[in-house]
Amino acid sequence: MKRFIIALMLLLPTFGWAQIPDEEDVLQKIMDGSSPYYYANLMMRYNNLEELTAEEYHYLYYGYAYHENYKPTATNTAVEDLYASMIGLNPDNPDQRQVEYIISVCNEAMLTDPFSPTTLNMLVFAHGVRGDKAKEEAYHRHMQGVLNTIMTSGDGRSEKYPMHIIMFSHAVDVVASMGIDAKRAEIISRNVEYIPLVEPRKVPDGKIKGFYFDYSRIYRNKPDEVTFKKKRTWQFNNLGVKEYK
Repeated sequence: MKRFIIALMLLLPTFGWAQIPDEEDVLQKIMDGSSPYYYANLMMRYNNLEELTAEEYHYLYYGYAYHENYKPTATNTAVEDLYASMIGLNPDNPDQRQVEYIISVCNEAMLTDPFSPTTLNMLVFAHGVRGDKAKEEAYHRHMQGVLNTIMTSGDGRSEKYPMHIIMFSHAVDVVASMGIDAKRAEIISRNVEYIPLVEPRKVPDGKIKGFYFDYSRIYRNKPDEVTFKKKRTWQFNNLGVKEYK
């Protein structure tokens, strides 16, 4: 299991396919029963832990914004239970009852957010502890597929080319998966948020001070009582919870 935790540092997308999501294209493909991206079929294959292509993850992830279960501003109580279950967790020698509970809570959390890297991360960990290598690898593929889908939707280095997310927590997970410490996210426009880094990241053509994310899908049908204040938590690589301030 220690190998898995270390391996979560995904510095760059591994798929050689990138595409900014086109809403008209996504909706057309996922609604067409004859399309290889017909949503019901994609979701069934995803839930069955089948291997998917980069294109399939793309239509599956962004197509979820049109699914009846997509409620991005609703409270996912199962996620709160998941955070609570991780308190005192020893990743090197976890209690088996705690591991079984984590799997149960993760499965419940995925009913609301089936693409949460946090939840997928914990499922990889839990099934690895149980010795179920097939499920460990399958959930790892799903986690990597979701992260790469977001990371190839834009470079995230400017407001003009942001990465596209369907849940606020996914942006935090993307930055955390790079092994980079970040500050609290800032809403900078009606469509884009910015996550500044604690320390600028050096790259061949300069420095990255933070990443931009397009969150427009989240508030496409925003209820009047919903505000823009969100709590950001979770950190990859150590199974701990971190508050982003």
